[in-house]
Amino acid sequence: MGSATNVDATAVNTIEWLAQTRAAIVVPVYQRQYRWDIGGCEQLLADVRAVADSDGRSMHFIGSILSAATSQAGADELVLIDGQQRITTLMLLVAALHHTVRDQDPALAAQLLRVLTVPGQERTKLRPHREWADVFQSVVLSVRSPGDERRESRFDDNYAFFRSQVAPEDAPRVWRGIQRLEHVSITLQTGANAQQIFESLNSTGEPLRDHELIHNYILMGLGHAQQTAVEDEFWLPIEQATGEQIAAFWRHYLIMTTGREVTVAGERGVYDAFRAEVPRLDFDTLRAHAAQWRDYAQAYRVLLHPDDEPDAAVSRQLGYVATFGRGMYPLVLRAYHEWTAGHSDRAELIELLEQVQALLLRRQIVGISNDRLVARLCRARAEGPAQLRHAISRIMPSDERVRVALKYGDLPHAAYVLGRIAGIEAGRPVDVDHIFPLAPADDWTGDGIRTWAELTDDEQNSHRALAQSLGNLTLLEQPLAERVFGAAFPDKRAVYARSGIIATAELATVDVWGTAAIAARTVALTEAVLQIWQRPATVLIDDDGLTPVLDAKRRRGWPRGWEREFEYVEYRGEHWEVHDVKYLFNRIFRRLWADSRADVVAYSARHGGPIFSAQAWNGQWDPLDESNFLYMGWDSKYMLTAVQGVLDEAGVAPEVFIKYSYLGAAM
Repeated sequence: MGSATNVDATAVNTIEWLAQTRAAIVVPVYQRQYRWDIGGCEQLLADVRAVADSDGRSMHFIGSILSAATSQAGADELVLIDGQQRITTLMLLVAALHHTVRDQDPALAAQLLRVLTVPGQERTKLRPHREWADVFQSVVLSVRSPGDERRESRFDDNYAFFRSQVAPEDAPRVWRGIQRLEHVSITLQTGANAQQIFESLNSTGEPLRDHELIHNYILMGLGHAQQTAVEDEFWLPIEQATGEQIAAFWRHYLIMTTGREVTVAGERGVYDAFRAEVPRLDFDTLRAHAAQWRDYAQAYRVLLHPDDEPDAAVSRQLGYVATFGRGMYPLVLRAYHEWTAGHSDRAELIELLEQVQALLLRRQIVGISNDRLVARLCRARAEGPAQLRHAISRIMPSDERVRVALKYGDLPHAAYVLGRIAGIEAGRPVDVDHIFPLAPADDWTGDGIRTWAELTDDEQNSHRALAQSLGNLTLLEQPLAERVFGAAFPDKRAVYARSGIIATAELATVDVWGTAAIAARTVALTEAVLQIWQRPATVLIDDDGLTPVLDAKRRRGWPRGWEREFEYVEYRGEHWEVHDVKYLFNRIFRRLWADSRADVVAYSARHGGPIFSAQAWNGQWDPLDESNFLYMGWDSKYMLTAVQGVLDEAGVAPEVFIKYSYLGAAM
């Protein structure tokens, strides 16, 4: 059996390993910051006490610690690639124990100090991320500066927890348990693939998040000076610009650049997409890419905070888009960045922002989901403005559907819709008032004659059905709204007359409020909705939820209900009664084998299948001809990926659509 020459893995006692290590243990700049909370500390301490109380032969395994030996300016260092969270927490526990016993048990304190500090130096043996290194050292060495008592950090919090839990009389027991911790120490030599091993070994503690894996990926393999340069010039500005939304930024950036949906739930979808899009780069090329990431992050900051945009009209439109959430940010990010860079004019940007709002609002009005739209629109925009209008028109509900939905349905984003109709500036303190209240009192009246209690059940139900429709809603200044909440309509008329909002003041001229008045006002306001949130002039079908095949959902295995996942498939104008991914896979490959064989062969050769020259193993095969066979034994995700890939290879993917069944859409 051969031996590994690039990796040295040894099972060691953790405390002996720390105590005997004379080099500084350095957390590189590409690592995430320390994140363990008190819950993790509590579990560690419970494990320590449990192993302390067991028989003398028991040990507690804390996982693998991955490191690489290096020398910097003549000093030996051990670079901690994986295991930072566990080692840092253990050091805080040892520090708390040291400070607990140093006056009562000098011998034990000396043993603990060997774990914490480099011999002959008044510095901690572990050196965390440089942004927090001084904080960590002040905690472990109990050296505080004025004002540090008000400092907030995970180091302070977790150290304080350990100190609170370890009394002097409990110290021997805790120390006994700490000495029974062990781990596998993996030391990398020059030829080892640190990133590959790092990804596979992150098996304990909190899993790395996508943006942290991206951070590691772009910096791993660079020299320390290069890592520091990229960190300071690019990564930190990206973090500062995006804040807590850094993960969303990377996902939206990748959707924008690839034109494909990026999966998050259950997989490292964002990181995997990043790796596929960004291969290993030399330092100069990486800097060029990182400069672009930083620029887009600065633009993303304005999307998150539209008030930061100095152009009032653009700021207002970005705020309007934010009403609908962040689903369209990949499309908006590209357009906004191009405008700020001078590659497009202001009118183009505002037109796109208006189209986005119209698309999202109309689809919500008629009850169609806005999920999984943005990637197709990013692809369309890359082809030009006309293609984008074409794509938006295809998926935007018609005026007729909107009229019907507004007549009988609830109005989404009422404050936004009514505010734009009334021309009210953003931020003005107004409330949405239900003219007919949602919960009328028995003495409520719409005409001053008949009360709510006197109406028939059918009349009451008709009123309730329209209570949240467009015609029954208005905006009112907050002080006035407080006075009319739940009031009868004759009482509201006098207050409406005092409103500075023209559309609300006009309600004072209405004599009776009931279903007829609501319906009439809905008709009038609907025309304003259709005018402000216009459908592009291009006349195309309202596709009613068709999904481009490139945006179809990929699921591992064979999920429940996959046999009826699709209602049908539209293939280049043909209507296929195809209900599951296996049938779709078979039909697409057989069709392209006849129509575009060279593309199928090229795709299969590049991806190692699914076309083979022989049935080389037992499984599900379908012969295409005497010497070519389609393997049918893949799982659902692979099959759909192959369908998307070969259609893209053949250049016909934009002409293929899927209509999900109810069950398929819900899975």
